[in-house]
Amino acid sequence: MKRVGLGLVTIVLWHTAAHALDVTVLNEADPAQRLPVIQTPGGRNLAYSLGIGSGAFRHPQDPPNILWTVGDRGPNMTCGEAGNLLSKDIGELCRKHRNGRVYPMPGYVPSIYKVELDLVANQFRVIETIPVKTRSGKPISGLLNPQTKATKDTGLDMSGNVLPDNADNLDLEGLVRLSDGSFWIGEEMGPSIAQLSSDGRILRRFVPEDQVGDYQRSEAEIIGALPAVLSKRQGNRGIESIALSPDEQFIYFILQNPLANPNAATYEKAKNTRIFKFDHRAGKLVGEWVYQLDDPRSFALDPSEKQNDPRISELTALGPDRLLVLERTEKTTKLYEIVLAGAANILGSAWDRVETSPSLEGENDLAKLGLVPVSKTLRFDTARDFKSAPEKIEGVAFLADGAMVLINDNDFGIRGDQTKILIVRGAVSPDPMVYRR
Repeated sequence: MKRVGLGLVTIVLWHTAAHALDVTVLNEADPAQRLPVIQTPGGRNLAYSLGIGSGAFRHPQDPPNILWTVGDRGPNMTCGEAGNLLSKDIGELCRKHRNGRVYPMPGYVPSIYKVELDLVANQFRVIETIPVKTRSGKPISGLLNPQTKATKDTGLDMSGNVLPDNADNLDLEGLVRLSDGSFWIGEEMGPSIAQLSSDGRILRRFVPEDQVGDYQRSEAEIIGALPAVLSKRQGNRGIESIALSPDEQFIYFILQNPLANPNAATYEKAKNTRIFKFDHRAGKLVGEWVYQLDDPRSFALDPSEKQNDPRISELTALGPDRLLVLERTEKTTKLYEIVLAGAANILGSAWDRVETSPSLEGENDLAKLGLVPVSKTLRFDTARDFKSAPEKIEGVAFLADGAMVLINDNDFGIRGDQTKILIVRGAVSPDPMVYRR
């Protein structure tokens, strides 16, 4: 049975007589989410919107209708996309550079957003913006880091000029907020995790141990606490997801895709990505496990034969060592409950060494390696449960009554997408300590 509410706002989907999902859709209420119009060299006006949905979090001490979200590095696109979305000339200028990527708004400052939900009007609005900045208070940008150990793009403006790298830049993709008001974020470029003050200043950044020298000009404290093998991340496939244990002692994070270990050809076929547990007070990792991505043909709204199409875009705590993983393609989103107990802890093992052959990513049959991955239980699938969900859902949080919140990354509207927030009831049951105090 399906019940559709006024304006297709609320939908109840019945799987069985005993199990129902209730989904409510919230729309933007704030016109201030429109970014300033910019003009291409050819005179075309670009009207982008603010992107706030790369990650989401709500602390149990927060008001019941408040979320914290992040936007990523600002409007950007590959050379092929620039040729289609901007102009052929800009696309050709981009292709003259290795791994070129165009940034139409290079001055955009990655930010954290405080979002208010209106569950009566089915709307949401941004009520506070915290720009991310250096220790001394200088706004950062979403442009690239000066990396030598990991692959990197070449950032370009719309005139084809190479944009400067900076060691303090971040590509914010996930966040949590502690009871003292400070933030931790996960980001793709390093890949790295970083501690931010309550006003958005970057205090500490934890990077792969072989990359410390690349960040020597950063104002933040740089600590090489992550395995050097993480420098083998595929471009734009770093750390997009981060979670906080209910007691606030541990940070969990997961790589968006398997590493390009030893090369990109391995990444394209690999299913094994890595999830980590980090003691932020001690500043060190305490665990690492294997998460296996699904077969790309199982994503029913856009099945494919490419194993690197599925990716992980969010991680949220359901309880101690019990997590919710958002695994998605462009059009299909799955949410899996996982538990770390019973899986093989590979931290500090041969699988963390670059020279190990075959690599963890080179063998999809973990039984051959004597490894047990984390268990996965499907809790929500947009292809099954809510086909009209927006594409690129990347944020998950829980309201004060335990309802799940999903938010999409609209890529700043470069393709015309709008930000939506879904309130989902009946899909998963987090421990009360996760959402209510």
